[in-house]
Amino acid sequence: MVHYIRNLIEQGENQQLDFKFEISDAKKIARTFSAFANTDGGKLLVGVKDNGVISGIRTEEEDYMVESAAHIFCKPAIKYQTEKWNIDGKWVLEVTIPQARKKPLYAKAENGRWMAYIRVNDQNILANAVMLNVWKLKNKTRGVYIRYGNREKQLLKILKENEVLTSKELSGITGIKKFIVERILVKLIVIGIVDIIFTEHHTHYKLKMLPEPIR
Repeated sequence: MVHYIRNLIEQGENQQLDFKFEISDAKKIARTFSAFANTDGGKLLVGVKDNGVISGIRTEEEDYMVESAAHIFCKPAIKYQTEKWNIDGKWVLEVTIPQARKKPLYAKAENGRWMAYIRVNDQNILANAVMLNVWKLKNKTRGVYIRYGNREKQLLKILKENEVLTSKELSGITGIKKFIVERILVKLIVIGIVDIIFTEHHTHYKLKMLPEPIR
């Protein structure tokens, strides 16, 4: 089983894998847990440096920090599994976070506010209002109603002509107020017509498919 951990480490940090030399702040770990749960799930390896060198966990305090992050600084509390591995005399703590069935899961910020994160490559990115409303709409038991009017057609036409655009750019091109653009985007994302693409600094939207030819 030593090969299992070494193979994970060789992958490097990515969308479903994060390394931590140690856990000194449960709130910061809560962000990673929130991001994993809100995206594709993932694993945290404690006792591994960013460059993949195994340093080993130093105290049993790591277990307490993980529990605090998941149960105190995440809302709702995040389910997780842990396993300890002895690699050449050094212990590595593996924490597995499954993808949540119902999103979002929040992490408590320094200012006391509850924030939701997503995982993009090896970064934890704050979820924007559009993503929060997408989750909210997906959690509803009834279907999604969308009016396919002039605004919707205009937005889809512009998205068809451009590879990716921000909601601000869509608003500027169409002349539709940004909050209305985002309200429409939420429904288009939920029904699978538009993709939301997160980067460290911007959120873009991309046409995924069309329900009918855009005129």
